[in-house]
Amino acid sequence: MKLDVEAARACYPALADGYAYLDGAAGTQVPTAVIEAMSQAQARGLGNAGGAFPASKRADEITSASRAAVAALIGGEPDGVIFGPSMTALTYRIAAVLAKDWRPGDEVVVSQLDHDANVRPWVQAAKRAGATLRWAAVDPETGELPAGQYESLITDRTRLVAVTAASNVIGTRPDVSAITAMTRAAGALSYVDGVHATPHMPIDVRALGADFYATSAYKWSGPHVGIVVAAPALLDGMHPDKLVPSPEAVPDRFELGTLPFASLAGVAAAVHHLAALTDPSAGNGDLSLRNRLLASMTAVEQHEQELFEVLVAGLDMMPRVQTYGRAASRTATAYFTVAGHSPAEVAGHLANRKVNVWNGHNYAWELTGVLGIRDAGSAVRAGLVHYNDDDDVERLLTAVAELS
Repeated sequence: MKLDVEAARACYPALADGYAYLDGAAGTQVPTAVIEAMSQAQARGLGNAGGAFPASKRADEITSASRAAVAALIGGEPDGVIFGPSMTALTYRIAAVLAKDWRPGDEVVVSQLDHDANVRPWVQAAKRAGATLRWAAVDPETGELPAGQYESLITDRTRLVAVTAASNVIGTRPDVSAITAMTRAAGALSYVDGVHATPHMPIDVRALGADFYATSAYKWSGPHVGIVVAAPALLDGMHPDKLVPSPEAVPDRFELGTLPFASLAGVAAAVHHLAALTDPSAGNGDLSLRNRLLASMTAVEQHEQELFEVLVAGLDMMPRVQTYGRAASRTATAYFTVAGHSPAEVAGHLANRKVNVWNGHNYAWELTGVLGIRDAGSAVRAGLVHYNDDDDVERLLTAVAELS
């Protein structure tokens, strides 16, 4: 089923301002359904969780519905869905719990491809525990993260392997299932950063083999809520530092303080919005939410890849433009420089042409160092999402051509 991009765009009030929103890799715009869900949650009245009165029960219902929606999106279990202020905060939280059992001589594997949020928490936790750090290398020419190298990186002393499902700047999609299979065979745990991958394709956390899967709702049309999903049985054996009277149940024990209930209403609404992209009938009894999401996200991936082919071909035709990343499998994310202009100058020029892009390292700290561009301001990032269209791509190419 093909994505109706015009119908999708009509759901986003912000897109009416005349700008080409190619900044989706840093966070998407929010559809009307999410705005209304958050507003209505506040308007009806909310109390803290666990009370006997209706406003409290509404908070409980919202939380439960949000866990179920996220589980449907990535193929996990509702009782394994942890909410937090950001993926970064949750990753630090999980790292602190796991590192309690690490000892000198244990090993942790991280990659040069990852956003720093899936690098630094593990680097710092390993250092405190006296564990050895091992690095998976990126091929700077192609942007690939070869899975074969993990055969020598993972040993019987490996405790954790952290790897991204997709690079947030060059889009590379490594063979995560192969990496996690090696990790599991060694008796170690895997932590997969799915923040950039989740908005662009169907996700099946079981097929990926991830013990922990992290994502952020604001990258897929929701509010600023971070999420980590794991098997409830795995979480049950973990004991984070927390207040004595706070809940001991899983996943509540990982959620420090009161949850943002109105935002969680927006999380659930965002998932249902994605499910309706190819099947607007919310009452369709023939398909589960999970199956509707798989259909929608398959159409999203196809739509984005078609636009991406045009975008990359156009950039590669410009003699003064250099693009980064040539992986065989990648998301619709372009990272490029224009000779004679700093990335900041290019982004400023595009902003003047009403085209939104980002410039800089975008927290891909290790990768931009490997590419040799970090000290020069890194590059410009144009990230396509499902509501982008042919006109957005053409406007970017036209604006870049003015410089190149």
